[in-house]
Amino acid sequence: MNPGADAVPRWMVVVAALLGLTGVVAGAFGAHGLDGAVAPDRLSAFETGARYQVFHALALLAVGVLAGQGLAGRWLTASALCFTVGVGLFSGSLYGLVLLNWAFLGPITPLGGLLLMAGWLLLAVAALTSQSHSGGERR
Repeated sequence: MNPGADAVPRWMVVVAALLGLTGVVAGAFGAHGLDGAVAPDRLSAFETGARYQVFHALALLAVGVLAGQGLAGRWLTASALCFTVGVGLFSGSLYGLVLLNWAFLGPITPLGGLLLMAGWLLLAVAALTSQSHSGGERR
């Protein structure tokens, strides 16, 4: 096996694990630390950030596993990057809006959302262009 072949999936799994961990921490903080401390609409925005962070941590983990199986590497890498940066921009901007009241982050949230959507699209492209499986059967 090529020593560099598992480098891409490894970083994806590590980042996915860290995003999952911090997403759960954010969710718990929102539920227990912010409940009653911020307006309900702000708490809802914070919870949305945490929820999307955990969802996309799982998506990134799946991308890492698929990359380890040899599924269309460059498309998966692009998908993983979109998920990673998208979570940072989407969830991060929501956290900043709620915790720091930084209104200038408002326009960044949709950009993060677009990157998350692009990540899903690139994942589909990876599956459609993969040479590792033919006719739906595993080799």
